[in-house]
Amino acid sequence: MHRTTPSAAPAAPSDQVSSPSAPSRRDFLRNSSVLAAAGGLTSTLSLPSVHAAEDNTIRIALVGCGGRGTGAAVDALSVDNGPIQLVAMADVVEQNVTNKYNTLAGLDRVSARVDVPPERRFVGFDGYKQAMDCLRPGDVVILATPPAFRWVHYKYAIDKGLNVFMEKPLTVDAPTTNRLLELNQTALAKNLKVGVGLMCRHCKARQELFDRIQNGEIGEVNLLRAYRMAGPTGSAACGPRSEGENELLYQIANFHAFLWLSGGAVSDFLIHNIDEACWMKNAWPVEAIASGGRHYRGNTVDQNFDHYSIEYTFEDGAKLYVDGRTMPGCKTEFATFAHGSKGLAVVSTASHTPAKSRIYTGQNISRDALQWAFPQPELNPYQLEWNDLIAAIREDQPYNEVERGAMASIVTSMGRMAAHTGQRITLKQMMNHQHEFAPGIDKLTFDSPSPLQADAQGKYPIPMPGLVKDREYA
Repeated sequence: MHRTTPSAAPAAPSDQVSSPSAPSRRDFLRNSSVLAAAGGLTSTLSLPSVHAAEDNTIRIALVGCGGRGTGAAVDALSVDNGPIQLVAMADVVEQNVTNKYNTLAGLDRVSARVDVPPERRFVGFDGYKQAMDCLRPGDVVILATPPAFRWVHYKYAIDKGLNVFMEKPLTVDAPTTNRLLELNQTALAKNLKVGVGLMCRHCKARQELFDRIQNGEIGEVNLLRAYRMAGPTGSAACGPRSEGENELLYQIANFHAFLWLSGGAVSDFLIHNIDEACWMKNAWPVEAIASGGRHYRGNTVDQNFDHYSIEYTFEDGAKLYVDGRTMPGCKTEFATFAHGSKGLAVVSTASHTPAKSRIYTGQNISRDALQWAFPQPELNPYQLEWNDLIAAIREDQPYNEVERGAMASIVTSMGRMAAHTGQRITLKQMMNHQHEFAPGIDKLTFDSPSPLQADAQGKYPIPMPGLVKDREYA
């Protein structure tokens, strides 16, 4: 669940806006290594305004009532620049809707802004439509289901003229990435405001560090390192389903375990560190090689490796090394670093917040070499991303983070595919890959078979590097 702090004063968007004319896929690939990771391109084109309705209350619907969705709803309702209200909730599991409604209604800081009677709590694969149908054009829907459903729900939100907050990752494979980018063209044309849950981009410490790096304070950035090494995390290590349990709902409940739903441990857990490292480099990598493996698995049936090591290469030859691990009893690390010709920058220290960003002369972290440190305490970026989005809606400012979020998602998937196949994967190859993990996902019902089927022993296909080279699982 999101960590939250008392709401801060609304902050104007800094680097989170995007062009009303996102590039074609060809341009997207050609410019991938030089796209500013700090954000999109500021629009000067006048577009039709999309506001909340005339009573000035922004209504919110929550689609996906897990921990992330609940945290996002709390942060949204904590924005203090005008009336805002949660009016609808949807999930495929009734207990999720009931439990998270009770949680939100019981929180003193937001309870007065929660108005979701039973008739506006929806259960089912079409619940997202019913929840969004409770909104008016210019209101906001939170999309916090497993990311496999993101493009489906985004399409309906665009059709309804809704502003959107969507959790990361946005996509888990190339076909859905391209589909989402195409859909976003319509969102841009409609002037819809869209936030993406890569909240570290809204962190004031990281923003100042980015400016300092771009101004040359650590010299030429030629090496970055990122780590998220912990014990078992989320549902990444998943045991077999119970006898008689619905396979589709079992997989959704354990979505970190299955690549079609979440992109697995790499996409869901490592994307923040990868994204913030690419931001500091102000570029996206053009290729990746990687390794990984499975240890101490017991009776788990998930598709993940429990450790990953990825080497990304940027167009100028600079490297980003990423290490992820979800194994008990091992050293833990949750941090990102940027090495320049003149010094070392600590992008983040331990988890997402506080970042405690700082710069050292030379390449060693020592008190004597400390050159700059962002003052503490820090405002929480989970709250800041909502302050920025709601401010953009009320002030009708261009605001669309989808292109950057899609780029972070596909770059992360590129590293994952390199590990799962044992091959060198370029960004161009990744963007043009044809393996869609869950075709037909927009037609799922409770009676549908899962896009991923277990074998007779209840096991699911796992990556086989060097044996299955052209896709992540057969």
